[in-house]
Amino acid sequence: MSNVVARWFGLRRDLGEQYSPAYFLAALGNGGMAITFFIWLNFLVPHPNTPIITFDGIAAFLGTASLTAQALLFLALFGIIFFAVRHLRLVAWNLREYGRFKQTKAYATLREGQGAMALMALPLMLAMTVNVFFVLGAVFVPGLWNVVEYLFPFAMTAFVLIGALALRILFDTFGKALVSGKFECARNNSLSQFLAAFTFSMVAVGMAAPAAMSKTTLTVTISMFGSLFFLGAAVLLGLITLVLGFRGMLTNGLAVDAAPSLWMPIPVLTLLGITLVRLSHGIDTAFHFHIPQPLIFMLTASVLGLQLLIGLLGYSVMNKVGYLRDFVWGERNSPGSYGLICPAVALAVFGMFFIHPGLAQNGLVERFSAVHIALLVPVALVQVLGIVTMLRLDSKLMRMQPATERAVATA
Repeated sequence: MSNVVARWFGLRRDLGEQYSPAYFLAALGNGGMAITFFIWLNFLVPHPNTPIITFDGIAAFLGTASLTAQALLFLALFGIIFFAVRHLRLVAWNLREYGRFKQTKAYATLREGQGAMALMALPLMLAMTVNVFFVLGAVFVPGLWNVVEYLFPFAMTAFVLIGALALRILFDTFGKALVSGKFECARNNSLSQFLAAFTFSMVAVGMAAPAAMSKTTLTVTISMFGSLFFLGAAVLLGLITLVLGFRGMLTNGLAVDAAPSLWMPIPVLTLLGITLVRLSHGIDTAFHFHIPQPLIFMLTASVLGLQLLIGLLGYSVMNKVGYLRDFVWGERNSPGSYGLICPAVALAVFGMFFIHPGLAQNGLVERFSAVHIALLVPVALVQVLGIVTMLRLDSKLMRMQPATERAVATA
C-alpha cells in the first residue's frame, strides 16, 4: 500500500544537481490546465452583468440549467480545483528544490553560461500562480466582484514585481552576453532562448486584465501602460531569439533535447493575442473608442492560423528526430518535455477565443448550434491530449519511485 501511495502521490525530493529550472514548466502546465477549464465556463456560461464568469453567475445559472449542463459545469469546476491544487503543490516543490539547487556547483555553472535564460521559467511560473489565484477567487468566492476594483492594484503590483524579477534575470544573462561577446550561436540550436519572450508575454497578459475588466479610468490607464511595456519586451526579445535560434538550427541542426522549444511560439502567440483583445476593451473604457468586432475576427484568425502552422512544422521536425516516441512514450527522460504541455493549453485557450469573440460575436456561428459544437470538439481533444501527456510525464519525471523499484534501479 505504501508503494502505491508513493508512486501516485509522492514527489521526488532532494534532486540537488539533478534539478533543472525546466521543472518550473510542470507547475506552469498544471496552472494553465486549470485556466482552460475556467475558459470553458467563461465562454459557455452566461454572465451578462460581469466581464468574466463569477461565483454569482454560476449560482444563477445552476438554477435554470439542465442536468447535462450542470454535470458539465461541475466537471469544469472540478478541473479548475484539481489542476490548481496540483499547480500550487508543484510551485511549493519547485521552490524547495530550486533553493537547494542554488547551493550546488551546477547552479553556478548554469548562471555563467547561456543556459541561464532557463531561469526565466521562475517568473513565468509565478505569473501563472497569480492568474490561478484570480480564477479561484472569481469562481469560488461569493461577491468577490463587488470589491474587485480594490483588488486590481494588488494584482498589477504582483505582476510588476514578477516582471522586475524577469528583467533582472534578463539583464544578468543577456546583458552579460552582450558585454562579453561569448554567446555561442552554434550551441543555440533550438528556441530555448525564446523563453524570455514567453515570460514577458505572460506578465503582459496579466497586466492587461484590469484594462479589460475595470471601470476606473486610472486603473485601466496604468494597466494598459504596464501591459504595453512588457508586450514590447516580449515582441523585441521574441524577434531576436527567434532569428538566433533558427540560425543555430539551420547551421548545426536541432538540439534534440530542446525540441519542445519549437512549439514555444504557440503559447506566446496566445498570450499576445489575448493581451491585444484585453487592451481593445481598455481602449473602449478609457478612450471611448470601440474596436470594430470584425477586427477581432481578423486578429484571432491570424493568430490561430500562425499557431497551427508552427504546430505542424514543430510536429514534423519532432517526428523526424523521434522526440515524442522517445521522450514522451519511450524511456528517455528530459524535464524540458514539460514544454509540450504549454502549446496544448495555448491552443485550447485561443481556440475558444477564435470560436467566441472571433466567430460567434461576429454572427458567423450561432451559439450551441451543430457547427458550434463541432468547433468545440477539437478544442476538447487538444485539452485531453495535453492532460494525458502531462500525466505520462509525471509518471516518468516527478513521481517518487517505490522502495522496491529504487532497489532494482540501483542494483
